[in-house]
Amino acid sequence: MKLGIFDSGAGGLSVLKSIIESRIFDSIIYYGDTARLPYGTKDPQSIINFSLEALDFFNSQKIDMLVVACNTASAHALKAMQSKSKIPIIGVIEPGIKALQNKITNQDARILILATKATIQSGQYQDRLKALGYKNLYAIAPSLFVPLVEENIFDGKILEEVMSFYFKPIDFIPDAIILGCTHFPLLANAISQYFQNKSILIHSGEAIVDFIKHKIPTQNTSTTTLKFFASSDVESLKKTARKWLDLPNYSFLKT
Repeated sequence: MKLGIFDSGAGGLSVLKSIIESRIFDSIIYYGDTARLPYGTKDPQSIINFSLEALDFFNSQKIDMLVVACNTASAHALKAMQSKSKIPIIGVIEPGIKALQNKITNQDARILILATKATIQSGQYQDRLKALGYKNLYAIAPSLFVPLVEENIFDGKILEEVMSFYFKPIDFIPDAIILGCTHFPLLANAISQYFQNKSILIHSGEAIVDFIKHKIPTQNTSTTTLKFFASSDVESLKKTARKWLDLPNYSFLKT
């Protein structure tokens, strides 16, 4: 099985990490549209256009399945991508919601949704959770989290101040927190500690692995071949991947 993973930049590496550890796929192609990140501040039509261009790239790679790791692209462009492709294309929103359902059965639970502005404005998480009967939903867009992760700031005073800025208005401890941006799992420990380690965190990478295992017959492969592509700044993606994933010398190519 050959998998493609699409993200607006390096954030999808958090999803890639979980998929590598699952040992499901023999070969993985990762493409980050680093020339146009972040998607979270773009208008919906631009997100759709960029995502369809990425799909054209993946069509040339002869993959068996595509994971849209970017929550923003999943929210706005997934249907358009699926309509233009014969291969299965999976976004991260549906798996994240299913993961929450498996862990939180109390529909009165307080659920905090953290995502980009574009994802929050799409209402994808809120509308789907409401349809399932969940009542207490709180959605915020902590936009500064993304550049902090890009600068490899995963803890410390700066992050604490930024979390306080966004979370101070929340006068309760959430029962569950959806990390609705691929950058946010890199801050999972800090976010959990802020809420006294009492909240269940829903991680896109873990959710997508469980979702795939229920969708297709899976195998355990001893090795996974990885190739990395980027629309620009390949060296930055290469550096980030090796730091976040502790990867040996895989192939980093510019499209």
